[in-house]
Amino acid sequence: MATTTTLAGGKRLPKGKRGGIELLLIHAVESLGKQGDVVEVKRGYAYNYLLPQGLATIATDHHKRMVEKHRTKLEEIARERLAGLRGLLQELVRTSVTIEANANDEGHLYGSVVAADISRSLKQQDLMVSPDQIILQGPLKEVGLYTVKVRLAAEVEGDLKVWVVPSSSEGGAK
Repeated sequence: MATTTTLAGGKRLPKGKRGGIELLLIHAVESLGKQGDVVEVKRGYAYNYLLPQGLATIATDHHKRMVEKHRTKLEEIARERLAGLRGLLQELVRTSVTIEANANDEGHLYGSVVAADISRSLKQQDLMVSPDQIILQGPLKEVGLYTVKVRLAAEVEGDLKVWVVPSSSEGGAK
């Protein structure tokens, strides 16, 4: 029989077999589980991340029954989401991004190009990719062509071409 822990609002959280908190995932969480899974996590992870972010809810018997009842609908929604992400990935693979940056005569950048810069450039092309979905081996510090990994979901990953070119407005850096 599961014991419980009390939440600040008086709600009781069910404890799992290993002493963690039992939660029902509302959204897929990488390295934890997919939507509809009942998982057992440490208290701090539940209270500080999963519950406040709306990624999980308390795993009551009612919620578990509702998930089982609607599992096919949830799977259909997940398939549609993955299809949309795969479509976006196909568009990204066919696209290249050009980013202007201040550079010296040898092609070394005065700053660096990071995932946020690439994301901003993609948004200007109406391709919504967050910086945390762009996987860089490190900041781009020289002018040139780079192949950058983009991971939209665990099973949706591809390459994006990024051109880093010297800024056309040479302001005479010192």
